[in-house]
Amino acid sequence: QVQLVESGGGLVQAGDSLRLSCAASGRTFGRYAMGWFRQAPGKEREFVAAISSWGGGGTLYADSAKGRFTISRDNAKNLVHLQMNSLKLEDTAAYYCAAGNSIPQLVEAPNYWGRGTQVTVSS
Repeated sequence: QVQLVESGGGLVQAGDSLRLSCAASGRTFGRYAMGWFRQAPGKEREFVAAISSWGGGGTLYADSAKGRFTISRDNAKNLVHLQMNSLKLEDTAAYYCAAGNSIPQLVEAPNYWGRGTQVTVSS
């Protein structure tokens, strides 16, 4: 029902920055909590960051992202962003946008997923 399309991934060097974007369908976008997950080859999918629905007002970051990444959203444009600074080699992964009814629910089992965008960090 809800379609999510990520963009902004690429090849960067350690210490560089990237801004990922996720475009969502539907005019009810503001009712969903939105978040980002990532999965590196040979590793489990892991939660990165989440932001509450328009009426919520909260954010949540994984320890690996806290202090370096910032999640934001523009409900009028149906967009969610992940600003990634000071990128590290271990940030290399496919990054997926996700939507859920709330941040706790999204962290456990999002309702919708995007197809992903690749971020590769080199030394």
